[in-house]
Amino acid sequence: MRDPRIQQLAKNLITYSVNLQKGEKVLIENFGFQKELVNALVQEAYAAGGFPFVLLKDHSVMRQQYMNASEEQMKIIAKHEGDLMAQMDAYIGLRSGDNINELSDVPSEQMALYEKTVLAMHREIRIKKTKWVVLRYPNAAMAQLASMSTEAFEDFYFQVCNLDYSKMNEAMKSLEDLMNRTDKVHLKGPGTDLTFSIKDIPAVRCAGEANIPDGEVYTAPVRDSINGTITYNTPSPYQGFTFENVSLTFENGKIVNATANDSERINKIFDTDEGSRYIGEFAIGVNPYIQHPMKDILFDEKIDGSFHFTPGQAYEEAYNGNESNIHWDMVMIQRPDYGGGEIYFDDVLIRKDGRFVLPELNVLNPENLK
Repeated sequence: MRDPRIQQLAKNLITYSVNLQKGEKVLIENFGFQKELVNALVQEAYAAGGFPFVLLKDHSVMRQQYMNASEEQMKIIAKHEGDLMAQMDAYIGLRSGDNINELSDVPSEQMALYEKTVLAMHREIRIKKTKWVVLRYPNAAMAQLASMSTEAFEDFYFQVCNLDYSKMNEAMKSLEDLMNRTDKVHLKGPGTDLTFSIKDIPAVRCAGEANIPDGEVYTAPVRDSINGTITYNTPSPYQGFTFENVSLTFENGKIVNATANDSERINKIFDTDEGSRYIGEFAIGVNPYIQHPMKDILFDEKIDGSFHFTPGQAYEEAYNGNESNIHWDMVMIQRPDYGGGEIYFDDVLIRKDGRFVLPELNVLNPENLK
């Protein structure tokens, strides 16, 4: 018998996240063959009057293919998948797998090729032209990363993913409004003293429509306005490798110094293109059930009391002019158990040690979102 929480999640994804309407086509892309949720999504898509299409992938197979793929081959893959994507009204990306480091030994130049072909197609077609949502699926590997038993992690997962996101969406309006009225942002914390402007760049609420789990309000810094240093305090997997102790120094928007547990590797990523050394997103995380990093960015970027500051491509909805083949969400947690920190908007303290201090933002503190 199927876990009723799976069916509820599938229904939420179809009817709320992508809001599938009668006659619309939805592509369900699954990495890792999680057939229970895929089958439930197919059922719910038909129940909504839509037409489901399924694409199955596996990271170990991708590794074998991308190790030696030519640029021409990558372009054909991107065109093939892009032709299918272009016919869709909606997209659900279900990510799963037993090893987050499966692609870690694919050469950096091959991963860069993948970024500028296949992932570029997703940015141009999926993100801009479909109603989309991406999510992970619980397994023993994810439970291990979260330092939890498999059963306890599954309970946590469904609690987070089946949260009342319509309530969260309403609570976010006050922060969205404040960000839309803000010019100067000042971030402080251990190893971090950073200033930038977000003037005239829209703020966007994220409450279950593009990511599951969700819980962030994002914008982007004025591209050349960033000065200072930021030191991230969460592990950051990217291109199959987990970076730690990442510290970035900015001058007039550009990353002029980058260090990490593999400084040579991280600088190669930031040399992907000109936009890789500039920031495309600044976001504040508010999900009350996500408290600690688990090396999964869909969870980690939503951590209660966190923010993320993202090198690379800016989103169209909060566009600051930065173009890049990378988009790398890196997270800093500001709760006391992670060293604390402050966020100032126009020299006014809005959040201290992970808790909002302005009365109009109190609705976003964790006890009020559960």
